[in-house]
Amino acid sequence: MPRQTINDQLQRRQSRNAAAERAINQEAIRKRQIRSWIILVVVVLAVVLGIHFLRGYGKGKEITLSRLPCYSNQSVTPFRDGLVYYDGASIHHLSSGGTIRWSFPTGTDIRFSTGPTHMAVWSGRQLFLIDKNGNATYNESLEGEVQFARVGERFAAVVVGEDTEPKLIVKDLNGAQVDVETEAYSGLLILDAGFFGDQGEYMWTLALDVFGTAPNTIMNTFQVGKMNTGSVSLGENMTYKVLYENTHLRVFTTQQVYTYDYRCTQDTNATMLAYGWKLIDYEIPERGRAKLLLAPTSQTSSAQVISELRVLEGDRDKRYTLPAKCVGAHMYNGNIYAVTGDYIYRADTNSQRFFGYKIPGNLEGDITASYGITSDGKMLLASGESMYALTLPDK
Repeated sequence: MPRQTINDQLQRRQSRNAAAERAINQEAIRKRQIRSWIILVVVVLAVVLGIHFLRGYGKGKEITLSRLPCYSNQSVTPFRDGLVYYDGASIHHLSSGGTIRWSFPTGTDIRFSTGPTHMAVWSGRQLFLIDKNGNATYNESLEGEVQFARVGERFAAVVVGEDTEPKLIVKDLNGAQVDVETEAYSGLLILDAGFFGDQGEYMWTLALDVFGTAPNTIMNTFQVGKMNTGSVSLGENMTYKVLYENTHLRVFTTQQVYTYDYRCTQDTNATMLAYGWKLIDYEIPERGRAKLLLAPTSQTSSAQVISELRVLEGDRDKRYTLPAKCVGAHMYNGNIYAVTGDYIYRADTNSQRFFGYKIPGNLEGDITASYGITSDGKMLLASGESMYALTLPDK
């Protein structure tokens, strides 16, 4: 074969190889570009989603602190979407932001308790029932000195007379008398009372038999204005709280949590051991089981330093270790909120992980106590004598 022909063939082969190599290189470059675009798109999406998440997370963490025009020694108590306090001469109702809604002159040396829509205020023999707008729906001097009063949805219970010879009077919220027990509690010291049922038409009382061979607490139930429905002896262990949940009464003693129906018939399967623990807050929804928040009894003195919590919900019993020692803890919207000197911690009851949030604002000192949560989600806090309302974090 002529040399020129051989050279031409070699050149054509080299050209084809070069073209093939260029095609391979171009394909590799194209694939790298595609991968680069994919990586860029992924990075951009990640950044956008990250910014969106951080913005949402930041909004969830935004909390505010407002100074309140009252002091921690003025019987500060949550009442609906605000609070009430007593300054030695009048009861004042504030919004959770600190605005005074109304004031009611009461005079000196009074006590009070709050209900769903009304308050009971008493001093000596004098009793007031005050509605949510600050209007007195009842004002009268009773036949004996008032020991205490409790307010429900429809009725108010008033205990008057001597310690172990008390009389229990039940009135509607306008003061009309609907029931009275003059002899049923002779020889007993009435400890507490409350209303239950769909519209508060039933009532329970706790009374202590101080003249028996051993102290014994007795719980009675009755339908207001109609009939007694049940009675049960709770023994010598101190009974300190009764709650109504899903047609049953949950009774807290220093040893056990008992469950009874309105006839005082016990559900023994629902009994739970509570020795060493004390109920400090609770949340009872319209539907579903109550969430009961407990802390170690030794950590619930007047100067609370809480490091552990326990939540009872139906047959569930969960324990929580707090990230730091706290001066108070509460339940709200299915969350646990615990507060330290300068932080608030939140945990969903379905999780055991706490998230911490720095309390904003210029506090005069560390937070020293908490006084509960208003219905619109403000925690009432004390720093020494100063009072604050803290918006709760929800994320």
